[in-house]
Amino acid sequence: MSSETVQSSSLEGVETFSGVQNPDWHRIRSHFGIEAFGINAWTATEPGQTLISEHDELGSGAGGHEELYIVVSGHARFTVDGKEIDAPAGTLVFVRDPALKRTAVAEEKGTTALVVGGLRGEPFSVSSWERNSEFLRFFATKEYDRAIELLQKRHRDEPESANVLYNLACAEALTGRHEDALAHLNRSISIDASFRAFAQTDSDLNAIRADPGFPGP
Repeated sequence: MSSETVQSSSLEGVETFSGVQNPDWHRIRSHFGIEAFGINAWTATEPGQTLISEHDELGSGAGGHEELYIVVSGHARFTVDGKEIDAPAGTLVFVRDPALKRTAVAEEKGTTALVVGGLRGEPFSVSSWERNSEFLRFFATKEYDRAIELLQKRHRDEPESANVLYNLACAEALTGRHEDALAHLNRSISIDASFRAFAQTDSDLNAIRADPGFPGP
């Protein structure tokens, strides 16, 4: 039995992206090269942290997936279509309808949620959101110019991706390219209004927050 047929790893052994305000993202699908379904995990670094950002599976960058959330450790509180679900370790939350808004908050530090998803009746393909996330490794090392290079390429490939535009704006704000950052930020919001709320508290955008062109709440 070859090592390519059977592999194993701990979550700590999987490439993990961390952010000041964000939970740790364990890139399980990418680590194993899984092509049949989507699977990733998130771990909260502090209580009260948003573990699963509010989203549906029809928005910008989404894959239209059914999603199963498994609370592996800790304690989370989900909100799906406006309804709260208390989710201690061992809880399964299945969201069949891709149009439903869903989010989760960690009640405890170290809460980990495993997420499995796929598009019903269709071969699996990596979502635009995950495909365009490679830039995060350069945010982790503060190599923002390299992040910009990658995001600019993604933008050429997917000019209407609000996710790419938003993160390009963040990288540009961090490197003093304020005019470009404002233009890309406002364009991302015009495509997907949910990015307006993200922008209000994102520390990556602090350098342009006082500018009159910065989008208000």
